Amino acid sequence: MIPISLEFFPPKTDEQRATLEAALPKLKALQPEYVSCTFGAGGSTLSYTPETVQRLRSHHGLDAAPHLSCMGGTRAEIARLLGEYKAMGCKRIVALRGDLPSGMASYGDFRYASELVEFIRREFDGFFHIEVACYPEMHPQAGDALADMDNFVRKVQAGANGAITQYFFNADAYFRFVDEARKRGVDVPIVPGIMPISQYAQLRRFSDMCGAEIPRWIGKRLEAYRDDVESIREFGADVVADLCRKLAAGGAPGIHFYTLNRAKATLAVYERL
Repeated sequence: MIPISLEFFPPKTDEQRATLEAALPKLKALQPEYVSCTFGAGGSTLSYTPETVQRLRSHHGLDAAPHLSCMGGTRAEIARLLGEYKAMGCKRIVALRGDLPSGMASYGDFRYASELVEFIRREFDGFFHIEVACYPEMHPQAGDALADMDNFVRKVQAGANGAITQYFFNADAYFRFVDEARKRGVDVPIVPGIMPISQYAQLRRFSDMCGAEIPRWIGKRLEAYRDDVESIREFGADVVADLCRKLAAGGAPGIHFYTLNRAKATLAVYERL
């Protein structure tokens, strides 16, 4: 079995906290190499994510890597946050551009993830292992696929140690992306991000936002199940496990599961592997 990592988001309500706490013992049993915690935008940057990272590390004994976004504000604010993570013992950071939160008119001091990567490298002298994002099916805001690849190359040249992809369901998209990146001189590990399937409406909404294509045959089968949650989960687990097998056989260096703070769908895929 190739190494796996897991992604969580910082809970903001008691109900969300209870959901994550219930999922963690089950997911911890998978022995992930590390877990990541997404960036709390819209004013929660300096509380929800660090609090969640601290709990994942101290209470659950997980190697937790915080996401850090260009939306985090000024250089001083981001440096202060990085110092806090360093003091916690975090050695890995996921550096992202992030999306401009609703109601915000402008970005912070950094406009691109490559600038954030450069800043982390310069200010913390190689202390952090830096992961960045990449998009086998192209970032939805990129002008074209070549420009999107240019952006990814700049992030690696700025000092990224590795990359995690947006989720996808077409293995060829991943392999072609990796081949193109290697031709451009990118030699860091490119880990596929995987989204387990549990709810079709939610999956469709996420995919529309992030530009991930749901192949027609998968979408039509999920539509046919309608409200049959169990059939959706079983079919989804089969599809995603098959995708993971293809990726592992093709040389993917790991699998990064987007858990959505729940265990069942990720465990269903893992059991099939």
